[in-house]
Amino acid sequence: MTSAAVLILLDASGCAKHRLPGGLSKLKPCRLVGIDEELFCGKLTVFENRETRSGRTIDLNIVVLPALDQKTKAEPLFDLAGGPGASSVDRADFYAGPGKEYRRGRDVVCVDQRGTGKSNRLSISREKTPQYYLSEMFPVDYVKEMRHALEKRADLTKYTTSIAMDDLDDVRTWLGYDRINLFGGSYGTQAALVYMRRHPDHVRSAILLAVAPTDLKMPLHHSESAARAMDLLLSECEQDSACHAAFPQIRDDWNNVLAQLEKQPARVEYFPPGKSAPTIVEIQRGVFAEKIRTWMYRRDQAARLPMIVHHAANGDFVPFLQQAVAPSIPDFVADGMYLSVTCAEDVPFINREEAAQLTAGNPFGNYRVFQQTRACGMWPRGEIPTDFLEPVSSNAPVLIFSGNMDPVTPPKYGEEVAKHLRNSRHIIIAEAGHGDDGLKDPGCVDRIAIEFLGKGDAKNLDASCVEGMAPPPFVTN
Repeated sequence: MTSAAVLILLDASGCAKHRLPGGLSKLKPCRLVGIDEELFCGKLTVFENRETRSGRTIDLNIVVLPALDQKTKAEPLFDLAGGPGASSVDRADFYAGPGKEYRRGRDVVCVDQRGTGKSNRLSISREKTPQYYLSEMFPVDYVKEMRHALEKRADLTKYTTSIAMDDLDDVRTWLGYDRINLFGGSYGTQAALVYMRRHPDHVRSAILLAVAPTDLKMPLHHSESAARAMDLLLSECEQDSACHAAFPQIRDDWNNVLAQLEKQPARVEYFPPGKSAPTIVEIQRGVFAEKIRTWMYRRDQAARLPMIVHHAANGDFVPFLQQAVAPSIPDFVADGMYLSVTCAEDVPFINREEAAQLTAGNPFGNYRVFQQTRACGMWPRGEIPTDFLEPVSSNAPVLIFSGNMDPVTPPKYGEEVAKHLRNSRHIIIAEAGHGDDGLKDPGCVDRIAIEFLGKGDAKNLDASCVEGMAPPPFVTN
């Protein structure tokens, strides 16, 4: 820590409860919904345009979950959210609950990246009708409306990863930390890599879960990775006695439903909860396949896919709609921020001929490339550093996790990134999707990560528990 000042909090009896470093004295004690303990919240104001340092500003939303032992604590852990477009502060409940052990000897810092959460979130509200959940990812009218609304309060070219990671370093300085540990998942791994390149002297270590390299060119390889994961999932169904007995022709089912939807979209009745009359919804092939792709992220959702595909192939889309129309699930990604990042860092580098070749004959097709290319044609493009797509090199200790069943960031990306991280270790979890959700012993990854943070070295870690991270059984009825 760079500051010698401390803030002493008193408990109800007047006894000292925490001795907090001077940086945290800039924050205020706060309570977050669903968290039954006192945390520390604050705002750091940064210029939207970091180059001119003038004009519009952004108040970065910050929550610090203090180390359980403030006297002997080590370097803090900074959480980097996925998406792009998710809120890191929304992850605070994890570090206050099942992930509380991360705080045994260090503060955990959650910063809503510019454009997310309460840091000028770049999104607009949409009417959540049943058909909304079955619409295109980026309808033309929606993208135009969103740009028009957001440009009234944001320069949409100033929300790229490199700019955001410079914001993060400002937060580090403001809170009085010298070196920090980074924990990123999905897009958060790319953000962590960018921070490591731009601010190497302040990185103690990094944990990367489901790695997105800086040259991923999202979504160029989405279909390729999804087809691989789907093939593995269907193979597991064929080898599982209960799944195979229930769906003996599951690959034919998968091909048939896609062929049927290719000929014409399905129009089916959907009964909204609490409503006596049905509504007619349309299911397009691209949307159907994209839903299937995203449900492979979590193994508990993937366990339902053979059943959903089998019923759909036989004209019954009820199981599909039960999972697709989900009003209770909030929009955790800010679409405007998602476009500001990907339209600057990914889509401009996609060669359309290459994309057509990669997706030819692929069951997931060119849907995502088309959707995002069209949307980016209507979105302002930010500037990125000339070396952005280059691999990131670092001597810092790095622990990498990949799921073999991941439909978007398969293990090969972890391997590519690890080649340039000299003190890294890559652990592949055989049954994991895009993270460890839905597996037995979900705390396994956290135990390995916490051991890594304590040692500051990726070698000689006990990773034996990954062998017991089994998926849930397939749902057959």
